[in-house]
Amino acid sequence: RSKVRSRVMANSLMELIGQSSHVYIMGHRNADLDSVGAAVGIACLCRKKGKKANIVIDLEKNACSGFIDEIRKVPEYQDVFISGQDALLAADNHSVLVVVDTNRPDRVECMPLLEAVPKVCVVDHHNRAADYIESVVVNLHETAASSASELVTELLTYSVEKKDVLPIEAKALLAGICLDTKFFNVRTGESTFEAAATL
Repeated sequence: RSKVRSRVMANSLMELIGQSSHVYIMGHRNADLDSVGAAVGIACLCRKKGKKANIVIDLEKNACSGFIDEIRKVPEYQDVFISGQDALLAADNHSVLVVVDTNRPDRVECMPLLEAVPKVCVVDHHNRAADYIESVVVNLHETAASSASELVTELLTYSVEKKDVLPIEAKALLAGICLDTKFFNVRTGESTFEAAATL
């Protein structure tokens, strides 16, 4: 992994966001802190670019409903979380879908949305599955990373100023890293601690 690659990916993703009419961000079903943290980080990128973003999630079935409620109290996030069905109705040909924390089509929150949106970006750290999401425009897939939140933190480092990141967004990303590393006990590397220090 190199900082050059992260910077190139950050530029590519920001360009893609800039060309879109709307950005949808989606993690895996039964979303956990890493999935939500990474999604919130991507939403921060979109806000910096002046683009409307929605996080597609099942608000009834997830592993961190208390934290999602906390995020939704922040003015910038009051109408950000939507259902897959609502996203499917609103999406058009110029929409972009960013999939975080999974690379398998059968694991995403809303498979019909994945099939409906023409431009898809994947940000993931899991091993590549046999049924990998195909026809991806921007693919940031790093199995050496501890978490999707770590990868998104790197993207933010190259794309926004520190003041652009809301405290709740930094908290969400750090929570994602803490969850997937069991509080820095497994799967950590230099980049993991660097990302945590940045947050």
